[in-house]
Amino acid sequence: MQILLVRHGETQWNAGAIFRGRADIPLNETGLQQAAFLAGYLSNYKIEAIYSSPLQRARKTAEIIASRHSLGVRLEPGLLDLDFGEWEGKLLQQVQEEYGELFVQWSTAPEKMIFPAGEGLEEVKQRAVRVVNEVIARHQRTMVLLSHRVVLKVLICHLLGLDNSHFWNIRLDTCGMTTFDYEDGRFILTGHNNTSFLEPLKKEKMRDF
Repeated sequence: MQILLVRHGETQWNAGAIFRGRADIPLNETGLQQAAFLAGYLSNYKIEAIYSSPLQRARKTAEIIASRHSLGVRLEPGLLDLDFGEWEGKLLQQVQEEYGELFVQWSTAPEKMIFPAGEGLEEVKQRAVRVVNEVIARHQRTMVLLSHRVVLKVLICHLLGLDNSHFWNIRLDTCGMTTFDYEDGRFILTGHNNTSFLEPLKKEKMRDF
């Protein structure tokens, strides 16, 4: 089987470098265009099911893809974004100023980070891996899992046999797609952060945020 890990399209909070987390931010106009281009790119894939984080930025991206396949979107709480706690809704620069030492830890040792009034990467990994295991047990063909940057980066690390200390060694842009084949109990990376379908937008890549 094939698993397509897809990050949602762009939001104003992505563009503005604001921590999102559980805040239910909609796609902006660019994000809607990105989702439409991705849906076109995937139109010839034989997708069996689409799972999505319940947050609307992910759900809307998933719905645009699903519309090309006459599929519904299965909402999966295990794919919810990381709970950034006190950082949610704050600008990146504001967090750097207010949480200096913690921000350094997030930047250098993410595997040790527990966000104030939020969660850590290990909690994210446990719930995201549980979703993958359930999907594998339930399906046999191509699956789409639509989620968020942090969740998918943690999941990619796990599927590659890497721990969360490698979080910053992986980049995943808005609407980026990472592909794994699952064969004989092994996950095989066949493509990472594919955004080739977004070329018509002529938009510069943002920082990893």
